[in-house]
Amino acid sequence: MPLVVPACPSSRHPSAAASARQMTTTRLEGGSLLVGGRELLAQSPPEVTLRAGVADAAPGAAFLGARAAAPSSRHVFSLGTISKGWRWLSLFRFKIWWMAPKMGPAAAGVPAETQMLLLETRNGAGATGDAVYALMLPVLDGDFRASLQGAPEDELQFCFESGDPDVQTMEAVDAVFINSGDNPFKLIKESIKLLSKIKGTFSHIESKEISAYLDWFGWCTWDAFYKAVNPAGIEEGLQSLREGGAPPKFLIIDDGWQEIVNEFEEVDEALREQTLFAERLVDLKENDKFRGEACENLGDIVKKIKEKHGVKYIYAWHALLGYWGGVRATSDAMKKYNPKLVYPVQSPGNVANLRDVAMDSLQKFGVGIIDPDKIYEFYNDQHSYLSSVGVNGVKVDVQNVMETLGHGFGGRVALTRKYQQALEESIARNFKGNDIICCMCHNSDNIFSAMKSAVARASEDFMPREPTLQTLHIATVAFNSLLLGEVFIPDWDMFHSEHESAEFHGAARAVSGGGVYVSDKPGVHNFSVLKKLVLPDGSILRARHAGRPTCDCLFDDPVMDDKSLLKIWNVNNLSGVIGVFNCQGAGNWAWPVNAIPRVPTTVNIAGHFSPSDVESLEEIAGDDWNGATALYAFNSCSLSRLQKNQSLEVSLCTMTCEIYTISPIKVFGEAVRVAPLGLLNMFNSGGALDSIASSVDSSDTTIQIKCRGPGRFGVYSSARPAICRVDAHEVEFSYSDDGLLAFDLPDGPSLSHLRNIEILYRLC
Repeated sequence: MPLVVPACPSSRHPSAAASARQMTTTRLEGGSLLVGGRELLAQSPPEVTLRAGVADAAPGAAFLGARAAAPSSRHVFSLGTISKGWRWLSLFRFKIWWMAPKMGPAAAGVPAETQMLLLETRNGAGATGDAVYALMLPVLDGDFRASLQGAPEDELQFCFESGDPDVQTMEAVDAVFINSGDNPFKLIKESIKLLSKIKGTFSHIESKEISAYLDWFGWCTWDAFYKAVNPAGIEEGLQSLREGGAPPKFLIIDDGWQEIVNEFEEVDEALREQTLFAERLVDLKENDKFRGEACENLGDIVKKIKEKHGVKYIYAWHALLGYWGGVRATSDAMKKYNPKLVYPVQSPGNVANLRDVAMDSLQKFGVGIIDPDKIYEFYNDQHSYLSSVGVNGVKVDVQNVMETLGHGFGGRVALTRKYQQALEESIARNFKGNDIICCMCHNSDNIFSAMKSAVARASEDFMPREPTLQTLHIATVAFNSLLLGEVFIPDWDMFHSEHESAEFHGAARAVSGGGVYVSDKPGVHNFSVLKKLVLPDGSILRARHAGRPTCDCLFDDPVMDDKSLLKIWNVNNLSGVIGVFNCQGAGNWAWPVNAIPRVPTTVNIAGHFSPSDVESLEEIAGDDWNGATALYAFNSCSLSRLQKNQSLEVSLCTMTCEIYTISPIKVFGEAVRVAPLGLLNMFNSGGALDSIASSVDSSDTTIQIKCRGPGRFGVYSSARPAICRVDAHEVEFSYSDDGLLAFDLPDGPSLSHLRNIEILYRLC
């Protein structure tokens, strides 16, 4: 039954008020877990515990735990079965490094290593009834870490483990956070904020310093060179992008610049391929490729890159342990950090879904781990050197390896937290901004230990030679951003501008709210794609939040159900944006592994979208908005008008997309209706808009808009204006029957200088 809230809460009878509060609290009664007045779990065993009332402002927030008969370093507790009528979305680790989404109705289908479980039920028939959402977040509890999983008996379980046989407990107290609400996005956001205050081990993204590099176009050396990266190649790549009109202002010098050694190929050449991930760091400074005739040292090439090519931010790659296989314990440069060789131990969860070749290699050949008491000294030495030669920040990879090294170090949570604290302290000391990108970091040990780190890769790598993985990449980063986007700015990874999926990936990056960077080989670029993302000065039009699936997409499979489109929403200063993507037909989810993979095919899918799909559109529009919107479709160059709750049909073929700028129509001077659209030649047109104002006198109404440029500026206008000006200069404009008013913004500085646009209407 839906909760009916009285119009005057103060006049409630005490019993009615108590009943209403009971409907919003989370309760465990007679083996039933009740959330939002509905049964979520049935047949909960007596050992399951509930700690409710954890926050007055969120009566539905609580923690689930359990008691065992004997102490252990790893427990698996049953929570009961998921009650009929609920469907769920799981974000789970399909391999040790990365999460992916999975949807389903029954507890048995919840995959191992689930780190977020969002559930929905509706009151009434079909999909039109009022929805209640429940959020289950397995978290860190002391030295233990929880995860959710299904069991064949149709049970929902949580695993509770320390990662060290000597760290044991009989009881999980605050293992699974649970909360409920009527809006999934607000529920996740408010829950993460609340959880960060209760636990005190991580911070919400809104309280973190955001690095300035995110607003600039970037280039990463990885796919361009892999480990063969060298100074001449870096310069060649920067030069070719700059000459084509998409100058990178951000550069990642990826794996390949460090001094490493493979200890095993010296013994047996046959082991070479197996030991690639067991190579170890021997020195903090650059290797011979960056010392010689081409450049004296790393500082020499960094200086040249900044001065000659105008790059503002340069990041260098390193692994959390120095390199994939850690450090070489016998290296003279490493002895001061008391390293030792240890052998990772993967938990049952690590191998329950997909095994990872890199992790298996490290498990076989070992990792050179630095003494936890020396790890800050190691990071400080590494980062102070990089900073001294002009490097601005670091991309820190292979982070989840720490969960396999907890034996003898107090467990996975304690070890991860010690390393993360040291890493963040070193970043703060040695670099001017919060200049770190976290990578391969999708375990909750890292997520819920991130006090300062503000950017994290949102998925497995972009893989240019795997055509069946392109649609999976887009779907995965969007869904993973539901959780990651509350703790980090999700990084949707690089892509290639000259690739069969370039438009698809480029459009997705435009609505991602994260950075935009490519890993093109020098001279191999598609500037038609790049110029839809990058302004001539190298800046990008970044949306305000993490791009996430729209509410009606959360529980539908956008990759393999042959009927669902993926809609990703975001907001800009004055407008919303929705990217609609057809991810069907092109590939399979990586897990579970299918004995007979589906053959890629082209599928035409029809669906609907609405301005109401954009969360927070009312906040952008203001209190006096009547719900009218102007919608501009980027690819079809069409303009429509729609009320907030109306919808339009969209039909797309496999691996095609459309981006809609959704701008609230406002009334000015009681006669003129206007909705600014932004730069029509850019994927995220509305990202160029800064502000809108107006002035009205007895004869004229003037609309003042501040916008970045250059490009083709567009605005919906209910009437043809008399004059349009840009920076006080009158310009020619076009005006069409559908209300599209457009004119050119000339070349000039963009990010540092907003164009002052004036649109004047005569009232007589």
